[in-house]
Amino acid sequence: MIGVCHLPCSTSHRSLSKLIFNSTPLVANYNVAAGVSHRCSSTVAASATTFTPLEHSESTSLGEIIRSDFPILQQKVNGRDLVYLDSAATSQKPNYVLNALREYYETSNSNVHRGIHYLSQRATTAYENAREKVANFINAQDQREVVFTRNATEAINLVANSWGDLNLGSGDEVLLTVAEHHSAIVPWQIVAQKKGATLRYVDLTTDEVPDIEQFKKSISKKTKIVIIHHVSNVLGSVLPIDDIVLWSHNMGAMVLVDACQSVPHMVVDVQKLDVDFLVASSHKMCGPTGIGFLYGKMSLLSSMPPFLGGGEMISDVFQDYSTYAEPPSSEDQQNCMYKLYFK
Repeated sequence: MIGVCHLPCSTSHRSLSKLIFNSTPLVANYNVAAGVSHRCSSTVAASATTFTPLEHSESTSLGEIIRSDFPILQQKVNGRDLVYLDSAATSQKPNYVLNALREYYETSNSNVHRGIHYLSQRATTAYENAREKVANFINAQDQREVVFTRNATEAINLVANSWGDLNLGSGDEVLLTVAEHHSAIVPWQIVAQKKGATLRYVDLTTDEVPDIEQFKKSISKKTKIVIIHHVSNVLGSVLPIDDIVLWSHNMGAMVLVDACQSVPHMVVDVQKLDVDFLVASSHKMCGPTGIGFLYGKMSLLSSMPPFLGGGEMISDVFQDYSTYAEPPSSEDQQNCMYKLYFK
């Protein structure tokens, strides 16, 4: 925690939002005491809602400097400065993100992958550049392994309804912990009921963290996929994902990691962890709402049927059948807020 604002992205680890919008840090060049070279990074014309960065000296705290980058924190509640400590639910948005959104709509608004005119090509380039940045951010082997969704919930539903519907059957098991977010549980309840599979749960220890020993004993040849969080904002637990993946793979099970609380705070390397699927949301790491992503190994994405029909997931459409595009277009939900990915 820095100052009075719980920031979901540390100064030592790049946040997803600043990677998507630009490689320039949201807060940079603090080279004298608390810092004397703060940049607001405004790139659009001033408006009534544009805030100027805090005028500060060497005695200004780092918290005050960072706070000034968030317009919503400039208000008072009950006569006191607003203190926001709920970034684990959703983070506030800095000037740089707000300005980038405005700039997109003022200069580049157009459908991606659907036109040959200048604005469409410009928007498409920005969209695919954002995919490359996200892939680099999590160290994906191929940028096509990154699928844009509306949020992490939709990403989990995508895997459940596509991979799960294709691969689960009667007698198969889905292994979770009782500490999972309901958005990671309900989609698998639905597909399990449909396919005749069973959900098994790992309990908590007396220390109120997932029981890793029970987890090891619960994985079996019946386990088809493990649904597991990386970091819990409720329990404070950080799970040994690399070990969990190893144990699961030894039994032939896939692993889906809910990384919504880990990606904003720590380096997440999908190749090193060897996860099969990983999901995260932009709005928990200084980015906008309405955008998230699914990482999936290319071999898995290529085998999965489309989740939603329409848009750019098609190759050709005939009256009695359609052919589908290759990943990630086959799964990209391009009616999500892709416009947020300018710059």
